[in-house]
Amino acid sequence: MEIVIKASQFILSLSFLIVLHELGHFIPAKLFKTRVEKFYLFFDYKFSIFKKKIGDTVYGIGWIPLGGYVKISGMIDESMDTEQMKLPAQPWEFRSKPAWQRLIIMLGGVTVNFILGIVIYIMIAFVWGMDYVTPNDVKNGFAVHETFKELGFKDGDKITKLDGIEPQNILDINKHLFLRNLTSLEVVHENGNIETIDIPENIGSIMWEKGVMEPFSARSLPVIDTVLAETPAAKAGLLKNDKIISVNNTPIAYWQDFTKLIQQSKNEVNLTIERNGATENITITPDEDRTIGVSNYRQSSVNIQHKDYTFLESIPVGNNIAIWQLKDYISQFKYVFTKKGATSIGGFIAIGNIFPATWSWQAFWSITAFLSIMLGFMNLLPIPALDGGHVVFTLFEMITGRKPNEKFLEYAQIAGFILLIALLLLANGNDVVKLFS
Repeated sequence: MEIVIKASQFILSLSFLIVLHELGHFIPAKLFKTRVEKFYLFFDYKFSIFKKKIGDTVYGIGWIPLGGYVKISGMIDESMDTEQMKLPAQPWEFRSKPAWQRLIIMLGGVTVNFILGIVIYIMIAFVWGMDYVTPNDVKNGFAVHETFKELGFKDGDKITKLDGIEPQNILDINKHLFLRNLTSLEVVHENGNIETIDIPENIGSIMWEKGVMEPFSARSLPVIDTVLAETPAAKAGLLKNDKIISVNNTPIAYWQDFTKLIQQSKNEVNLTIERNGATENITITPDEDRTIGVSNYRQSSVNIQHKDYTFLESIPVGNNIAIWQLKDYISQFKYVFTKKGATSIGGFIAIGNIFPATWSWQAFWSITAFLSIMLGFMNLLPIPALDGGHVVFTLFEMITGRKPNEKFLEYAQIAGFILLIALLLLANGNDVVKLFS
């Protein structure tokens, strides 16, 4: 059932984004009296699930859910209709229009993506408000990864300022370190001492290469919230609300101490737990990846604040969220070109797994807004077959006054299409490998 819910949200979100993106091309094309031959959700190779012709345009739904398209007369696009390009140009064709009109038509899709992302974030702020955690709301401080302890951080630290500024939501600290080029953090150690610790310039790369994506996690009490079925924990008899007292006779104060000792164990582990006021001893053998199948409700370790916004207040809030989402996505894009990045690219399964296993409109719209901004950026990349490739060729024409040869555009489109198919196979191939490993 969880898979059905995730898939339903993904397909609904993708369909919504595709239709609006293609409308971004369709509307200016119509305004400039350019003929649009097809408007399709999904691709219709060989046949369509549904199609209906209205005026000059065939509207339809294809059977290959990899995107969608509008086929504009006189344009070299994914349809590769080269026969049409051999005929004399007609007034209603894309190639007959002035360069500035063609540029607007090509930029229409990504413009809609960016505007849509902003509008959705504004709606989210207005309808649901925003949750946040201030530095003082982290009750037990942070557990610190060993890599960051080398910089001077300690378990129990409370982070109060990022580059001298108090953050709105301190739980974003890991994302800020990875993507936003922080240079210093102000911390309050458990002994009360305040210290400003410098951050290496390449901290994002260090986190990426070492796989330390969560160097700071709010310390929480060692109480089990969930026991997964058919795991060592379930087989050993661990239950929800069991409190971990010790691991191999080592006293446990926080959940992170417990998980660390489990990871370090080589064989079976002896746990002392507290259940219904009494203590029990349980022996458990972790899986090969040194996990036992339990999780902890970390929200109990922080005070979550909430703020509601009026509609006017929501506008700058939503706009700011959208801008930072775009900046962060661009910042992380550089890691794609590393050796590790090639194996980290995800396809449709990875994107579908972003959605929650239970239906949540707030989560749905938040993820849809992010995907809209992501698609806007991806489509702007200067790759033939993407909007960005067409934009580059049109700008070249506007600057030099020389239109690229149509045969060159045709070959560029083919090369870009092959590249996109290769990336698609890589991304979804990674998904399949991860699924079975």
